[in-house]
Amino acid sequence: MGIVAGLDSSPDFTRIVVCDTDTGAVLKQGYAPHPLESPDGGRPSDVDPQAWLLSLGEAAAGGLLEGVQAIGVSAQANAVIPLDAQGNTVRPALTGGDKRAQVAAADLIDALGGREAWAQAVGCVPQAAHPVTKLRWLAKNEPDAAARTAVLLQAHDWLVWQLLGRPVRRTTDRGGASGTGYWSAATGSYRPDLVELALGRQAMLPEVIGPSDAAGTTPEGLLISAGTVDTMAAAFGLGLGLGDAVVSLGASGSVMAVHPEALHDPSGTITTLADATGMHLPVVTTLNAVRTLRGTAELLGLPDLETLSDLALKSTPGAHGLVLLPYLEGERTPALPHTAGTLAGLRREAMKPEHLARAAFEGMLCGLADALDVLRGRGVEVRRIFLLGPAAALPAVQASAPSLFGAQVVVPQPADYAAIGAARQAAWALGVSQGTLDPHVPPAWQGAAAQVLEPGEELAVGQAVRQQFVSVREQTHPGAFRA
Repeated sequence: MGIVAGLDSSPDFTRIVVCDTDTGAVLKQGYAPHPLESPDGGRPSDVDPQAWLLSLGEAAAGGLLEGVQAIGVSAQANAVIPLDAQGNTVRPALTGGDKRAQVAAADLIDALGGREAWAQAVGCVPQAAHPVTKLRWLAKNEPDAAARTAVLLQAHDWLVWQLLGRPVRRTTDRGGASGTGYWSAATGSYRPDLVELALGRQAMLPEVIGPSDAAGTTPEGLLISAGTVDTMAAAFGLGLGLGDAVVSLGASGSVMAVHPEALHDPSGTITTLADATGMHLPVVTTLNAVRTLRGTAELLGLPDLETLSDLALKSTPGAHGLVLLPYLEGERTPALPHTAGTLAGLRREAMKPEHLARAAFEGMLCGLADALDVLRGRGVEVRRIFLLGPAAALPAVQASAPSLFGAQVVVPQPADYAAIGAARQAAWALGVSQGTLDPHVPPAWQGAAAQVLEPGEELAVGQAVRQQFVSVREQTHPGAFRA
């Protein structure tokens, strides 16, 4: 009996939900944009973290947190805040997929001996977004700032530390640590040598505490849980468990699933992350998801994706033999960085707009099914697939996804799942501190309200379409997926 809060500090705003401790029902919520200014209208990669505190205070205004017993913090992934020995920021936080760091990523990969060496060391291969890569960029481009860096925190670490009054002890969680590029989910330990490889010097790293541990208590008696990054918080808020996977439809796509152990993938196709419960979240990404649909809509002169979806449903499964390999930006899964898309199966009767529209949806979903099969091939169980992103609501996606994926598909109603996950973590830490919850069993909250789609009688047809896609892919790019 009681109330807890979860706050999610995204790249653009802070959202706070206040939830019933026992059921997870959202009782109140607050919102405030970050006071960020960017001269070109885009989101800056350099951010003063004080902006996060300002919007947090605004979102919590009006007594929103009155009576709250514990708070959990979710924040954007891949942000790194370099602090000096006194705890002051050396420079603004480095956030997002900072393209300035692309050369640094390549440098780091070479410096350790290649992609396989990184996959072995920490379960991921450096990309521009990773904190370890940003440290390399900092060392090369701002050596004075790098030389003054004594402590490294991520966004949720920094916010938790601030809420606790900047104590000597600094903490983080497994989920956030696993995305840094200098902590291994497989061994559960830091690789300080990789920090030194990137930054040119050692730095103090926060203590990694358990999923149900408290980071501390404020002087007012408010318990602060471990915190985590937004992806892990959203997975926790959705209530993912063993047998569950998430397919996220952005411009690019990603597939992740709950698994009891870390997966070692020498190719780096699978990124091995930790979740917010003590399990693991192997992730496979594709470069082409909704951008495939947008490109097709533009080619056909259609105003939006809803119109493209309506047109696609005028065709039939298999798109009259049209198969689109949607590798418009090259592809990461399979590893074909320099290829282009392919449209196969052109016959006179297939050359109609509705068939091309259908092929675009099927190609996008089959590309994501390839990513799912990478995980399945490593023993990851997938019984239920959560489909996320605005495109998940398109009728053409919902009509095809269950049969192409070969599993039940769940389309959750829009909600602040990262903030809800942070609140659930707070309830867990609170219950453990009071002796009412098991530290290894999170509180059983209500599941996400969702639409559930079954493959049903369409399964055989969908699998035939999927096999047609695989055949074209193998013929066009033999051996793209190495056994």
